[in-house]
Amino acid sequence: MIPSIELDQFVDRVMAELEKKLGSPDVSVTTESANSNAVTHSATDSGVVTIKVPQPRWEEGLAELIESTPARIGVWRTGTRPLTKEMLKFRCDHAAAIDSIYGEVNEKLLEQFGLFTVDTCYENTENYLRRPDMGRIITERGMDLIRESCKAKPQVQIVVSDGLSANAIDANLPDVYPSLLDSLTAYGLKVGTPFFVKGGRVAVMDHIGELLQPDVFVLLIGERPGLVSSKSMSAYLCYQPRKGTVESDRTVISNIHPGGTPPVEAGAYIGTLVHKMLEQKTSGIHLDL
Repeated sequence: MIPSIELDQFVDRVMAELEKKLGSPDVSVTTESANSNAVTHSATDSGVVTIKVPQPRWEEGLAELIESTPARIGVWRTGTRPLTKEMLKFRCDHAAAIDSIYGEVNEKLLEQFGLFTVDTCYENTENYLRRPDMGRIITERGMDLIRESCKAKPQVQIVVSDGLSANAIDANLPDVYPSLLDSLTAYGLKVGTPFFVKGGRVAVMDHIGELLQPDVFVLLIGERPGLVSSKSMSAYLCYQPRKGTVESDRTVISNIHPGGTPPVEAGAYIGTLVHKMLEQKTSGIHLDL
């Protein structure tokens, strides 16, 4: 397990150690130090933006661009290479993305919310990445457990899956799930038996839909991690998902994480969408929002 420390703090510690060991800096280190110190701050309507590019020709425009996206904009360089600190941050974010894909959801979190686990036919992570179709089918043992443990034909069926980011479930489920339950309760809606699917893909909701036949299905699943966030979750909703359901019949809320759609807000909004789906008896592109 990775120690509980923010990646930015980790990079700062590494940089501090490098500066100690380098002692008498050579030309490249001197250049990087000079560039690192050439930081300016530009005021915008929503706050102050840090600009790492020394003496930019259009400071206001660069500030607006940096503020508009979490992507790596204007990180600057030393000669033809990135700054050491920026390269370290890049590698940390890349490592976090890999860990999310190959990681596992915390068992204590699943126990906290009373979620039992079933597997898809994915077999292992390497096969899961190569064969998306196998993540859409529950194993025979899993199907038996679902039939034994779950209420049939529920009004709302909630399923959680690691998908492509176990980290997203660990980071967001503690806020999303209670908020979703509160929202559904406020609308007077009844929830079936929630559970966790290991190695799931979005269309696994169709297979489970055939087994349990819910009115509305809610799938909380880890998104494909990127270099901005490895903790992004999506919520896929569908009215009466069954075999043959097409993607345009699903409604999705993506980028659920502290830097995107706030988890608590997402949970409440999912409940509102479920209510509308039951009222209109549809989902996806046919749902009137």
